[in-house]
Amino acid sequence: MTEFTILPAVDLMDGQAVQLVQGVAGSQKVFGDPVVAARRWQDEGATWLHLVDLDAAFGRGSNADIAARIIAELDLAVELTGGIRDDDALERALATGCARVNIGTAALERPDWAAAVLGREPERVAIALDVKDGQVAARGWTSQGGDVDQVIDQLTAAGCQRFVVTDVASDGMLAGPNLELLARVADRTDAKVTASGGIASLDDLLQLRALADRGVDAAIVGTALYLGHITLPEALELAE
Repeated sequence: MTEFTILPAVDLMDGQAVQLVQGVAGSQKVFGDPVVAARRWQDEGATWLHLVDLDAAFGRGSNADIAARIIAELDLAVELTGGIRDDDALERALATGCARVNIGTAALERPDWAAAVLGREPERVAIALDVKDGQVAARGWTSQGGDVDQVIDQLTAAGCQRFVVTDVASDGMLAGPNLELLARVADRTDAKVTASGGIASLDDLLQLRALADRGVDAAIVGTALYLGHITLPEALELAE
C-alpha cells in the first residue's frame, strides 16, 4: 500500500499559532505559542510539520525567527511556506534547514523563475495551488492566477514533483476535503499531491487515503486537530 503522510499545520500570525477561515485575514482563531503547538505534534508522533508564515504570505511582516526556532529545536521534517517569491527569500527559507519549501504566488507570477528553482531544487521545492472557483488564487488568496488545469500542465512540464492543493472554499470550514479537485489534479500530473483544506474527521482522512494510489499521498490537518475533532495519534494510525 502506498505510504500516506499526515502533516499537522502550524500557521504563524503576529507571533501566534492561528487558523484562518477560507484564508481571510481577521477570521483567525488563536491557539497560542507556535513552538508549544509544534512540540505537541512532535510529542504525539508527527514526523512532518506544515509551517506557514501568514504575515509573509500577506506581505505585511515576517515570523522567520519563530520558524527558524521551531526547525532548529524540534526533530521534525518541516515544510515551510509563506511569502517565498524571489531568490533571497528562497535561500533564507532553505537555510533554516527545513526539508521542503512551498512556492505559491511566485510560481504564477514568475513562471520562468519557478521553473529554474524546480530545476535546481526538485526535491526541496513544492508548488502550492490554492484553488478558488476553478482558478488558482494568489497573493494570500486575494487575486486570481489562472486556470488550474493550465497551471498544473505548465508546472508539471517545468519539473514540479509535488503540488500542495488547497480548496479555498473548504479551508478552515471543517466541511470535508474537495475530493473531486484532488483526484482531478492527481490524475492530470505525475507529481505527488498533498491535500489541504476542509479535513474534519477520520472519515475524511480515510477517503483521502483511498486516493493514495492515484498520487494523493499526504494530507495537511489544522483546525480539526486544534479543536479536537481528530487526535493526531488516531490520524497517524489510520495513515499507516
